[in-house]
Amino acid sequence: MTEMLKAWYHLPGLFEFEALYRVFLPLYREHREYFYDWCEIGSIYGAPSGCLWGGGRVTDGDADPRRVLALTRDHGISPRLTFSNLLLREEHLADRRCNALCDLFAHSGGPQAGVIVGSELLTRYLRERRPELYLVSSTTKTITDFDACARELDREEFRYVVPDFRLNMVPDRWRALTERQRGKAELLCNECCWTGCADRRRCYEDVSRRALGEDGPEHLCRAPGGGEGYRFSRAMESPAFISTDAILDTWLPMGVTQFKLEGRGLGSAVVLEMLLYYMTRPEHRLRVREEIYLDGMLDLF
Repeated sequence: MTEMLKAWYHLPGLFEFEALYRVFLPLYREHREYFYDWCEIGSIYGAPSGCLWGGGRVTDGDADPRRVLALTRDHGISPRLTFSNLLLREEHLADRRCNALCDLFAHSGGPQAGVIVGSELLTRYLRERRPELYLVSSTTKTITDFDACARELDREEFRYVVPDFRLNMVPDRWRALTERQRGKAELLCNECCWTGCADRRRCYEDVSRRALGEDGPEHLCRAPGGGEGYRFSRAMESPAFISTDAILDTWLPMGVTQFKLEGRGLGSAVVLEMLLYYMTRPEHRLRVREEIYLDGMLDLF
């Protein structure tokens, strides 16, 4: 591993798992020896429930935006809004709540905030109206063609691009990219979806439609194991899974340093297991788990 390079994780559930992070982040700061020295937290992403511009997942996050911004500011972490709705129309851009959230995040007073976007319409709007916010191209675009992904990485609008998780399976194609392109890639590590799924875009569009409050055909997942919901154990068996060994041995040496963890809508206990796997030294995992589980203010289940 190149000594200078670190892995930067982008964690789920800014609004949904605020209580978990309120316990985990001080532990991470005060006992850095419990955690790998080759990784850092780059951002925490999410959106409050019921946001018109929301997409990707249906979540129940209801934490106060000012509280979560104070939390990320205190720990020097970039907050991100997940506004990845794919079906936005011109009239949706006037939504007061989403605009107010962008304004609040743009002037948060801490590390620069970002917005994860899936709509070209919203991308143009935010670049014009909220240039203080950096933009991240969402995996909900479902760009599965590698050449198209390379073109997305070349776009100046985006600080980072989250490719479709199936492109994790072709590391040799990533090696052929420029250093700048690899530096903008934010790979989705732990997706549980079947790699052969042809309906992923329709799934995201269904979530986008529900966020808009519009009727339409409900998407029913027919992928193998889809009826079981998310299982981290099953994600780890996927050929697209990015393990800690792969981060150290494959991705960091080629200059890919940004890694996104999926987890919105899964519950704090599952997200904790991801934090233990990806960030915590094995000999300290029980200690960290105990600190979190025994905190009387946190309901993990």
